[in-house]
Amino acid sequence: MTRRLTGLPLRLMEYPAETVTNRRFAGTEISRLDRFYLPPALTTLYDPDPLATREFIEDDNRAAILPDPIATLDGREFFLSVKGVGSTIDPYSWKPLDRSYASELVSDPDVGARLQRAPTDSPDRIITGELWLRGSPYGGQGWEHASAALAVSERANLTDLAGFRIAPVVKVAYLPAELEERLRKIYWYRRYPGRMVQELRLVPSNVRVYFHARTTVGNDIGHVFDQFAIATPQAALAFEVNFLRTTVPMLTLFARTLTHGEGDGPYRGLDFHDVWLDKDAVIAPDGAVFFVDLEGIEEVAVPRSEVVERIEDQIYRTLYELTFAYEQIDRERLRRFGGSSPRRHRFETLLREALRDDRFVRLVPGTDSFELEIRNNCQEEALCTRFRMVDG
Repeated sequence: MTRRLTGLPLRLMEYPAETVTNRRFAGTEISRLDRFYLPPALTTLYDPDPLATREFIEDDNRAAILPDPIATLDGREFFLSVKGVGSTIDPYSWKPLDRSYASELVSDPDVGARLQRAPTDSPDRIITGELWLRGSPYGGQGWEHASAALAVSERANLTDLAGFRIAPVVKVAYLPAELEERLRKIYWYRRYPGRMVQELRLVPSNVRVYFHARTTVGNDIGHVFDQFAIATPQAALAFEVNFLRTTVPMLTLFARTLTHGEGDGPYRGLDFHDVWLDKDAVIAPDGAVFFVDLEGIEEVAVPRSEVVERIEDQIYRTLYELTFAYEQIDRERLRRFGGSSPRRHRFETLLREALRDDRFVRLVPGTDSFELEIRNNCQEEALCTRFRMVDG
């Protein structure tokens, strides 16, 4: 059954764009996505008329989602999310970032006057030229980050990268040069020097694990169960198993993508930089978790002697977030449908079921514990490791 997402409405104006397409989607009919989107507050900075007005809903602090699905991938409905459509809050205070405030930041009188002429019938949202997090303009998206997200998307088989689920970037849309130069004049301290773009990506929902959404697994799990119509004990159990099945690969991505060059060359695998499960992933209606903000996933190179250490470090990096979210889901399932088995026994049972078909990780008995046995993409026995997951 087709779903419709709910959220705060956000009106955006649609324009034709020069784009770079994910090669995994080459040959599919996605030319209609050769677009970029502006909030009404910025339309006076770009002279051509828009092609259309589109009704989105808010997603994260600089993104928007179309509420109706546009594609089906791997049996799931996906929605168009556009990253880089402007922010509403001053990055250096809690002050609203509106067209009036933005015009005060501009020394160019033409740009300031254009901002003041913007329509006033919808909430303001501003893309700025302020250098933000090294690879992006505040409120927007930069080519450096978008190209990293595109590279990860192209490594995946649509949404699957060795069991690690992603929300793929389908296209990267360039903002026109004349618009870009006007936006670059809206800044506080440092100008972003690179190309400004937007990411057009496919997401299975707008429910984040903890941060960057109004409803999350962490802050309102009861509403999440209601929103996803989890109405039976069997559905709740399947939701919980799917959550574990798709989050364990986030703990073991480096091992799953490990490769080795010639001779004494380094080992390489994917690792996370400034992105996290709690704020950069969304959960689908069946409990499967998809990583959305792919810009911070990059290939790293380490010598053989550091491979196992890197694998274990990656587990520790996200283990708490996995356990915290699992605990919220498990408590809600028990509150609604009952159950009496001990906590650690439930976790071990569900984790074992979740990993039953995982070719890289399985749960095995240890000494007074249960351990994750982690294999690697190089199939090197000496680089396999065990991680204590549940004490007896």
